[in-house]
Amino acid sequence: MQYETKKRSILKAISWRTWATMTTAVLVFVFTGKFALAITIGLLEVFAKMALYFFHERLWQKIGYGKKEIPSFVLWFTGLPASGKKELADRVYQQLKADKLKVERLDSHDVRPLFPETGFSPEEVNRHVKRAGHLCAMLEKNGVIVVASFVSPYVKSRIFARGVATNFVEVYMRSTVEACERRDAKGHYAKARAGEYQNFPGVDVDYDVPENPEITIDVDLVSVDDAVKQITTYLRSNILNS
Repeated sequence: MQYETKKRSILKAISWRTWATMTTAVLVFVFTGKFALAITIGLLEVFAKMALYFFHERLWQKIGYGKKEIPSFVLWFTGLPASGKKELADRVYQQLKADKLKVERLDSHDVRPLFPETGFSPEEVNRHVKRAGHLCAMLEKNGVIVVASFVSPYVKSRIFARGVATNFVEVYMRSTVEACERRDAKGHYAKARAGEYQNFPGVDVDYDVPENPEITIDVDLVSVDDAVKQITTYLRSNILNS
């Protein structure tokens, strides 16, 4: 995903040759005692070896031997509302970004405004999740790692999202309705129980528990830091270093 630009190669050549030329000039002066000769040889050397270094770098950039391709993938967080998907996905995204990987972050709150007419019936939610799956797959095919967080309560649309991706890693945020409701600072569960929301997973529609997720996070038993470590360890062992 990363490559050496020409500008970077030029800057590296300049910094390297500055130190090397100073060393050469000092050595010539020490052995000959002639300051003018030391400066002349230093100047001649700097231009000749900068050019050689630049072409050497560009030549190696074209050689595939020893390079490791980092595959793109879709990291899909699913779980009940208020199970902690967004916070954990944000943390993992920041970690991957800090590792200098090409990564994008998608959350349901970011994608839903793109389709403002989409409601919350099971059919509409499945359609929305399929659209999100398509978007993730398009980014993945263009070499982008995607960290996505969607309740995606229905197995049908999750299977679809997995099918359109090449490398799909499902992260299931395992928790209980009661625990999620206690964490729900925005009061969505209370509104659903009061009838203000319809088709709310965990209240008036079931959440389809993933059968074989790649990663399961026991939300009520582990800290966010430990969950980040669990996910990044899996990615490094099974995808990034595979």
